[in-house]
Amino acid sequence: MDPVALKNSWAVVAKSGDEVPLFFYSHLFLSHPEVREMFPVSMAAQRDKLVGALGAVVSNVAQVDEVVPFLQQLGRDHRRFGAVAEHYSAVGGSLLATLQHFLGAAWTAELAADWAEAYGLVATVMVQAAEEAAEDSPAWWSGEVLGVDRRTMDVTIVQIRPERPLDYQPGQSVALEIPYRPRRWRYYSPASAPRDDGSFELHIGLVPGGQVSGPAVRSLKRGDPVRLGAPVGDSLKLPAGGQDILMVAGGTGLAPFRAMLEQLDRRTQPAEVPRVHLFHGARMPWNLYEHKQLSNLTQRPWFRYTGVVSDDKSFPGPRGPVGTVAADHGPWAGHTALVCGSPGMVRQTVEELTGAGVPAADIRTESLGTTTSAGGQQ
Repeated sequence: MDPVALKNSWAVVAKSGDEVPLFFYSHLFLSHPEVREMFPVSMAAQRDKLVGALGAVVSNVAQVDEVVPFLQQLGRDHRRFGAVAEHYSAVGGSLLATLQHFLGAAWTAELAADWAEAYGLVATVMVQAAEEAAEDSPAWWSGEVLGVDRRTMDVTIVQIRPERPLDYQPGQSVALEIPYRPRRWRYYSPASAPRDDGSFELHIGLVPGGQVSGPAVRSLKRGDPVRLGAPVGDSLKLPAGGQDILMVAGGTGLAPFRAMLEQLDRRTQPAEVPRVHLFHGARMPWNLYEHKQLSNLTQRPWFRYTGVVSDDKSFPGPRGPVGTVAADHGPWAGHTALVCGSPGMVRQTVEELTGAGVPAADIRTESLGTTTSAGGQQ
């Protein structure tokens, strides 16, 4: 297998832009119409997500060992769509047909064999992980909305209880499917520590043009059925060593930190609770949707809270990008920094913290291999 040839050929195909996913999905649905029901009714938001990810991963198969955990999680995640081994073969066949179409005469027997071998390796890792997961966990959990609190014009707090126990840790995320957008799963991080009755809280923020966030914020109501994926993510979590913690959240990226704070507040031994300083950033003051609750929590000797507003010059508190404000409040020597929010906010905050002397090894984020971090998606 020639890794250079794989990378170079994918780079050539990718230059054709939107024509690539259009051909791929047309081929897939025509050759295997039975898989169409696994995808959303509207493919507008799907675009090149699948074929783009496949091309990027498979063409870098020489480094497959570095992404095995990601591929395994991807395989487990795809169980909720009903994916089985036969579907991987269908997708692989359409990927090869797409490559052949766009490469033309450059699609040689040798290159075809390399791509087939590379895809086979990737698919095998995913299928094996899915089969192992099926031995002790369901593909998805049925759940019910227990309550809805429209906290602000663009944030809704949702209480959900799965029919079966969903074992998660604060900082992890679960995929959510709502009845108003079937087959459009989005990741959200529980904003509450695990409860005895199995219920948990989600913070859902309205994303402009969001395919799921809009109906989730505006339309979800008590009694609505939902489906939930298995908990994922292991980077954004409380440090095990008990060192002090800096939390930097943007918008509903606050959710996993609320769960962690609740978990810390349950500890009965004061010596077990590290000092925590949380910075929550929002555009306008009313977007600091947990301001009252977090202010009340500052009665605990171990907790400090700073609300930051970026777009209101009349705001009497700290103003500007939350990452900049947090970095300026340092130094943060001896702290573990946890960062969650939009991709841009996370990048900017990590840059500010490293620039302020925080070692990269002490900064934790969570991407889940998706386009947004654990706070939530469109």
